[in-house]
Amino acid sequence: MSTVLGASLRWAVLSLAVSSAPLAAGLAAPAPPPLMPASALVPGPPLVIGHAGSGFFTPFLPFNPLPPSSLRSIEKALRRNADGVEVDIRLSQDSIPVLYHDHTLNSMSDGQGCVSQTTAAALQLLHYRGGWPYDWFQQEKISTFETLLSLLAQRPTFPYLHLDLHEDDACSNADVVRSQALARRLVRLLTHYHVPPEKVLILTNRPSTLAYLHHLLPAMPLGLEITDEFDEGMLALSSLDVQAVVLPKNAVTAARVTQIHALGRQVVVFGGRSTKALRRVVSCQPDAYEVDNVRRLQAVLRRVQTNHQETLSSVHATSP
Repeated sequence: MSTVLGASLRWAVLSLAVSSAPLAAGLAAPAPPPLMPASALVPGPPLVIGHAGSGFFTPFLPFNPLPPSSLRSIEKALRRNADGVEVDIRLSQDSIPVLYHDHTLNSMSDGQGCVSQTTAAALQLLHYRGGWPYDWFQQEKISTFETLLSLLAQRPTFPYLHLDLHEDDACSNADVVRSQALARRLVRLLTHYHVPPEKVLILTNRPSTLAYLHHLLPAMPLGLEITDEFDEGMLALSSLDVQAVVLPKNAVTAARVTQIHALGRQVVVFGGRSTKALRRVVSCQPDAYEVDNVRRLQAVLRRVQTNHQETLSSVHATSP
């Protein structure tokens, strides 16, 4: 993602943008940063991002007993040399960002009700529950996003961090106020922990939240997630100042990647565990992979690189 996001951004500039953002009605928003033209996309190695850390509960390919976006799941992906991790973020009742995928607690924990109706303190007491055999191998609890940032800040270099905002919620009826509160909290935490902006991508399927995030921090890298109705999503993209489009593995094609690149955006693909699925995704040449099976993707990428080098060697050997 560094091609588009740019390593020259600095939090000093971003912090100034937070303090001076024109939130009052009637003030004009700052001019959007120019998007990089497709011709300026420099080829480079794609990023390997652990999807929800090490993925979801799965019995094979590979066996994974760790809950999605749990601290152990995240640590496992980074230990396997992923470039970074994608995590799912929701807002607690008391407006604290927490790491949790579903909007209901009973689906993956020993709690009841919705995340949005439970305080962060209460959420952190809950254990993940995946059933047999997963719970033989894990005793993870729900964590806050700040806890994760405090741990990542201790590493020698900050990993890439994709923040997937989960705003669907049967208990709060798609409350715009809560979505904006989540955006503000994320900005404050990222600023407080001096997270390098070129290492961050905030993504959601809600254009209104992306517009609000851009209003708060014009230089913050953003991604539009398009899971259904690709053509409608591309129409929404035309009015947004975002740097990336995020697609599920079943929706990505080489033609779509080319189309998105032509608009000066990068492509992030999420999902995939089997070698067959990963080979197909790799053949489309996205810019980053949010993958459930980090080791297998790394093996596929190594094989692709080896094949490329062998092809070049063959060409050189037969050249006059």
